Amino acid sequence: MSLPAAAEPAAGTAPAVSLQGVRKVYGDVTAVDGIDLAVRHGEFFSMLGPSGSGKTTTLRMIAGFDLPSEGRVLLDGRDVSKLPPYQRDVNTVFQDYALFPHMSVADNVAYGLMVRRVPRDERRRRVAEALEMVRLPDLGKRKPSQLSGGQRQRIALARALVNRPRVLLLDEPLGALDLKLREEMQIELKAIQKDVGITFIFVTHDQDEALTMSDRIAVFNDGRIEQVGSPAEVYESPETAFVAGFVGTSNLLSGDAARDIAGIDGTFTVRPEKIHLAAPDEQPGADDCSAAGVVREVVYLGVNTRYIVQLESGAELVVVQQNQTTSSMDALAQRGRNVLLIWNRRHNRTVATLPPIEQEVSV
Repeated sequence: MSLPAAAEPAAGTAPAVSLQGVRKVYGDVTAVDGIDLAVRHGEFFSMLGPSGSGKTTTLRMIAGFDLPSEGRVLLDGRDVSKLPPYQRDVNTVFQDYALFPHMSVADNVAYGLMVRRVPRDERRRRVAEALEMVRLPDLGKRKPSQLSGGQRQRIALARALVNRPRVLLLDEPLGALDLKLREEMQIELKAIQKDVGITFIFVTHDQDEALTMSDRIAVFNDGRIEQVGSPAEVYESPETAFVAGFVGTSNLLSGDAARDIAGIDGTFTVRPEKIHLAAPDEQPGADDCSAAGVVREVVYLGVNTRYIVQLESGAELVVVQQNQTTSSMDALAQRGRNVLLIWNRRHNRTVATLPPIEQEVSV
């Protein structure tokens, strides 16, 4: 079910959300340091980064809860940098859901419409539409305490959607759910976003969550954006050492190790799943890189096994292999064995190493 025409993006070329040179300073601390960003209409866009990276502060500036110290925030090309939240065509879903416990589900969803004095009949119709969107059409009479965590998350989403915003902001809304339910809701939330057809901007520190749901991802670090791209671009072709290390597991080699193994001056990365754990006498191909070492540690994870290999050069590489024919005993028996690591040279990615930025605030 898509939103009514009144909530469809305005015609034109302006992005749904645009940030231009946005900075946010708290005293002596720069939480967001001059970022530029354009979010397209109708896309599921994630802002990914560790605690203190500036992603939540950026979301709050888009919502209007915080005002930028410098720069501009534009919605559909309109400068809203100094407007309060209620004058911006956005809604926000928070991690704690913020549902009123004494109200029914339907009244929780209708609350924003009541504040706006929407007539009762229209309220009922729009609440029914919103509950249908989140696939909970029959729970309107229940109280929040009678719902599961996943159902409460969807009701919070319905309450935001019922106001028909052009942009929906989501601040780690799945963080309170257990792992299995969180994984289920990732798929469900992406499906809802496709159905309603509006722009979602999603804040998370969970790399798997961002990779699962996003059309594009902005990776934040110390108040800056290090890379923007599709999940495949960010994972397969990281532009900086930070992105390589934060988005999934990656190996970074530099200095003598990088030169000896791959003939690369500088720093390169290779993903653990690209590396083959071979016997010491196996011969690499002409297009392969190789490195000899000893298996220092083995971590059996059921579906796959992680091997930590100490190289002769002194560096370490992590190798991940699926347990298609390997038992836990087979995997653990590799500890202490001499091995040869082999991978195709095309999987090497040269990355930039950026100097760290001093930052003492969690935002």
